[in-house]
Amino acid sequence: MSYEVFILAYAVILGLIHLVITALAARRQEGNLKYAAGPRDKPFEYTGMAARLQRSFANFKETFVFFAVIIICLALRGRSSELSQIGATVYLVARTLYIPAYAFGWPFRFAIWLVSFFAIVACLIALLI
Repeated sequence: MSYEVFILAYAVILGLIHLVITALAARRQEGNLKYAAGPRDKPFEYTGMAARLQRSFANFKETFVFFAVIIICLALRGRSSELSQIGATVYLVARTLYIPAYAFGWPFRFAIWLVSFFAIVACLIALLI
């Protein structure tokens, strides 16, 4: 297994952890499992940290697709390089930092997102060169 695929596996773990903490924050705000177990015909209006965690998880899912496809293509082509390894590592670290940055409303979270974006670009460049 290449280093990048190893990092991809850790990014999957990060996504699962993110899903769980987002769900726990939502259940806490809902107050009980009645809404979660029901048909959810009317959307629950989350606020504060629960809402921020949902938005950050949506953002994670948007970027993860690109990251995963690039890493899988790198593995299939056997194109592991220093650039792809650094890009994969930086993506994972930045996405890990992005969760608390967004959850707590830190103003520099855009910079963290930008770092993760350029990490994906670095992996793409490594795939194409």
